[in-house]
Amino acid sequence: MAIYVDTAIVAEAARASKFGWIAGITTNPTLLAKSELSPEVTLKQLAQLIPGEVYYQLMASDFDGMVAEGKAAFESIGRQTVLKVPATAAGFQAVAHLSPEIPCAVTAIYSASQAVVSAEAGAKYAIAYVNRATRLLGDGFALVQDMATVLKQTNTEILAASIKSPEEAVKTLLAGAHHLTLPLDVLQAMTVHELSQQTVDEFAKKGRGILG
Repeated sequence: MAIYVDTAIVAEAARASKFGWIAGITTNPTLLAKSELSPEVTLKQLAQLIPGEVYYQLMASDFDGMVAEGKAAFESIGRQTVLKVPATAAGFQAVAHLSPEIPCAVTAIYSASQAVVSAEAGAKYAIAYVNRATRLLGDGFALVQDMATVLKQTNTEILAASIKSPEEAVKTLLAGAHHLTLPLDVLQAMTVHELSQQTVDEFAKKGRGILG
């Protein structure tokens, strides 16, 4: 299992990188639009923050454009690159072409059949938008469960996105997701429970340690 921070704000990614347990950084066009820097500069700075994967989502809608954009992204990010390719007919074609050289993640999957094609096209990851799928389809966890079933005998793993709470994150993993990408506030919330702090406070009042 790997947990990624979902942001294109360099300051947020820098904070998350200091946690010590973040595997990489995922971005998308909307997140990149929030950065004060150009997409290229943003991606290069994000790649310098962490040795893990940095995800870039293709904006082109046709095969030739996707291939060109994917290669340009790889030139900017380097070997940390994972291309997020939309689950469209052209997108699957681009994944089949690019995946032998650049790791690809098929994004915006809303059916198990798209997960099947992702695997056949050579995608390293299949991305489900859990909360959004719940709003649009009724049950994002069921989508993840179906994806996990059809991908069981493949090399394609599920990266779950659009997760709004620690509880949703855990349910997504229980449904069969292999990895999570979370915004900074959810990452921070994952580490906190009021009973944990209460227990720590009790030890602090009644206990002793080697440093006094």
